[in-house]
Amino acid sequence: MARSPRGLDAPRGRSSMPIRSRTPQPSRDRFGRATEWIARNMGTPWFLVALTLFCVAWIAWNTAAPENLRFDSAANGFTALTLMLSLQASYAAPLILLAQNRQDDRDRVQIEQDRQRAERNLADTEYLAREIVALRIALTEVTSEVVTRDTLRAELKSLLRKLDERAEPQPTEAEPSAGATLPREGGSV
Repeated sequence: MARSPRGLDAPRGRSSMPIRSRTPQPSRDRFGRATEWIARNMGTPWFLVALTLFCVAWIAWNTAAPENLRFDSAANGFTALTLMLSLQASYAAPLILLAQNRQDDRDRVQIEQDRQRAERNLADTEYLAREIVALRIALTEVTSEVVTRDTLRAELKSLLRKLDERAEPQPTEAEPSAGATLPREGGSV
C-alpha cells in the first residue's frame, strides 16, 4: 500500500496508515507468562484457601495417621512442612518481582503510546485552532465587505444625484441662457 504524501490540509502527526488494534498482543515468552500466572494466582483467595487446606491436611495426616504412614513428625515441629513453605516463599518472591518487572515494561510501552497519542491530539488541536482562526479571518473580511440594503440605497441615490448634476449643466455667464437665441451669421436678430 503506497502512502500518499501529506498535504498542508492534514494535521501534523497524522499518517495515512490504518489504526492498529488497541488490544495488547500476547507475549511469546512462556516462562514470563507462567510467572505472571503464578504471581497473579498467588494473590487470590482461592490460593490462600488451597494453601490452608494443604497445611491442615498435612498436619492432620502426620498427627492422626498410623505411625508407619507418617512422613513428617510432629515431634520435630513438622520440619518437612516448614521447609516446603519456606521453599514456596523463596520462589514466590522472585516470581512476583519478575511479574512486576514485566508489568513495568508493559507500562513503559503504554506510557510511550499515550505520549505519542497526546502529541497527535495536540497536533490535531493546533491544526483545528489554525483552521478556526483562518475561518474567523475570512468571515471578518467577508463581513466587512458585505453591503447592507440601506448602504446600497444610499450609494445609489448619491450616484443618481451625481448623474443628474452632469446631465443638467448649470448656465454660466459665458454661456447664453436657454431662452436666448444666437445671432445668425450675416443677419440680424
